[in-house]
Amino acid sequence: MAMQVKDRSKGSGSLVSQVGESLRQAILSGQYSAGDKLPSEHELTETHSVSRTVVREAVAALRSDGLVEVRQGAGIFVLGADPALSARKVDKARVASDLEVLEIRTPVEIEAAGLAALRRSPAQEEAIFECHRKILQCIESDQSIRDADLELHAAIAEATNNPLFRQFLESQGSAIIPQSRLVPESRTAEQTAYRKLIHREHEAIVVAISDRDDQAARNAMRDHLVGSQARYRNLLRDLRSFTS
Repeated sequence: MAMQVKDRSKGSGSLVSQVGESLRQAILSGQYSAGDKLPSEHELTETHSVSRTVVREAVAALRSDGLVEVRQGAGIFVLGADPALSARKVDKARVASDLEVLEIRTPVEIEAAGLAALRRSPAQEEAIFECHRKILQCIESDQSIRDADLELHAAIAEATNNPLFRQFLESQGSAIIPQSRLVPESRTAEQTAYRKLIHREHEAIVVAISDRDDQAARNAMRDHLVGSQARYRNLLRDLRSFTS
């Protein structure tokens, strides 16, 4: 590497920043291209004269920026050299907060789905279908589904004809839809596959509500939200593993 870090008199936080910046510049300058494997953890500790903890924290920062990924047993691989990726942050505190919101939403929205199946009017059913169609349109045009996702859950809450369900969602605001990205935007195929998965989970809920099958609606909503919890727990576990 062109830049070496040998000043042990500086704090570990400063060393992490220096190692991370050295690797970041190597990626952004084209020294490492997408798909290239970075030097091993041992090689990086030797090159920069730092501890493994410093290297791991520096790599974790690059990973949260969407610049690299760590493949267990294989090494550290570059995802891309787009400077815009550096603006993307995966924050453990945010992921944990998203998970907390999902946990509190789950019992409320499971019941909301069941009541919506029993109580929805034809107009409310059509509103739910329209929100579901909007999500598909977003996927087909490669746009974020976040706002359309929120609208669908709000339409289901409205169809309970109990205003407290809608008020509960509104009290959470846009935070009810997780903000942390499970898949970086740069990985287009994976992002599309993830959005399609969410669309299929929504479809099971929408069809059950349309069929007035309250138990199927509850089960589908449970599968959707518990599945989302599992995905965010996996992300949080993954993030923790790189800083432990």
